[in-house]
Amino acid sequence: MTTDLGMPTVASDPHGHLRGTEPFPVAAHRALADTQLRQNLGHATRTIRAKRAAVVGEVDDWEELRRAGECVKADVMARLPELLEQLEASVTARGGVVHWARDAEEANRIVVGLVRETGSDEVVKVKSMATQETGLNEALGAAGIAALETDLAELIVQLSDDKPSHFLVPAIHRNRSEIRDIFLREMPDVDPDLTDEPRRLAMAARAHLRRKFLSARVGISGVNFAVADTGTISVVESEGNGRMCLTLPDTLITVMGVEKVVPTWSDLEVFLQLLPRSSTGERMNPYTSSWSGVTPGDGPQTFHLVLLDNGRSNVLASPDGRQALHCIRCSACLNVCPVYERTGGHAYGSIYPGPIGAVLSPQLTGIDGPDDVNASLPYASSLCGACFDACPVRIDIPHLLVQQRAAAVEAHGRPTAQDLAMRAAAAAMASPGRFSLTERVVKLGRLLSRSGRIRSVPGPGAAAWFGARDMPEPPAETFREWWGRRERS
Repeated sequence: MTTDLGMPTVASDPHGHLRGTEPFPVAAHRALADTQLRQNLGHATRTIRAKRAAVVGEVDDWEELRRAGECVKADVMARLPELLEQLEASVTARGGVVHWARDAEEANRIVVGLVRETGSDEVVKVKSMATQETGLNEALGAAGIAALETDLAELIVQLSDDKPSHFLVPAIHRNRSEIRDIFLREMPDVDPDLTDEPRRLAMAARAHLRRKFLSARVGISGVNFAVADTGTISVVESEGNGRMCLTLPDTLITVMGVEKVVPTWSDLEVFLQLLPRSSTGERMNPYTSSWSGVTPGDGPQTFHLVLLDNGRSNVLASPDGRQALHCIRCSACLNVCPVYERTGGHAYGSIYPGPIGAVLSPQLTGIDGPDDVNASLPYASSLCGACFDACPVRIDIPHLLVQQRAAAVEAHGRPTAQDLAMRAAAAAMASPGRFSLTERVVKLGRLLSRSGRIRSVPGPGAAAWFGARDMPEPPAETFREWWGRRERS
């Protein structure tokens, strides 16, 4: 069952950058071997966690704010089609044009067409997870249109021909020395004596971008929140580049995931308190840009809003799973996740990494059998619950992870090695004699033990299991043997 948001049916690839190309364990093993990556991630996430804890601790009613955010988001999901229609009417009444895109391909086709209509062959962009999701930059490039990312971290990723690995800090996997080398190698007219001092790096990026801001005729943005009753679009950021992108071009095209809508301005107030503290560890965002349609003589004179579904209707149809659409992309769950901290975002394959990505990506595109890369994502977690504690809108990510693990099991068309192992265990435990025999066989594992642990066992199934974990050495005496000896004495 899906909840139809009234979008036209288009036969196309619905995935964009929502799917990886290899299972999480394979990518994670490679990431774990990269000591520089682990050092970069560990330093960055520890710093962000400490900043967040300090500013959250200042708010006496933080838990009440979290519950308020949760309630607003639940209300939005309960009447999403109605709110989107209201948003469309409000934007249209203020001179904007609204487009509906069922999937990534349709969204890209709409945006490419709009840029071509302006006659421009280049655009400037402010950070947008939605356009990363659809692969818009690649689509623009294929159409002969150059797209320049203006967010500093996104620019670093673009110049290095890399992919984002974090919601808030897309280049979190890079350190200052690596960024300096990227600028020296890829940025034209950069000072050859550039150092890795953060201020010098920021100034080099500013000089590079300023020329583009002044010449660009088309800007493309994402959305943090959209207010249904006024048609107001809001983008929050920390650098000011976004404001340049949103105000200087003649044409502004905004791509928005349909879940970003909120009913009223008073609802927006809740999230403008939750988001900065949970993401950047700040009391408020340095730059909050809001606009409603078109204002003659002020800012872009043509405004297009592209509403993107791309699987969100499927998620909305699940009474529990729709919680994942509450996400405000703050990245708090990534910063506290012990798995993400060690593997980074690229191991997840999808543009949405970390705990929320591990439940959102499979829901958006489905799990098609045990070999589907999505089937491994819900297992990329220790289920420690830190993600729920950190989430500013109280998404029960551990519960959703368990749900998606069940979906992965149900997608199996044939018994897996785990299924066979569980059936064998059930058969052994159903009979005292078989259980006793199993105990004697397990004791042979002592022959494979090294330093009190078994770290590898021959055989393809066992090798896969022990490749990710080890187990204690079996005791020399089973409980039954100990009990029998005790009774005899």
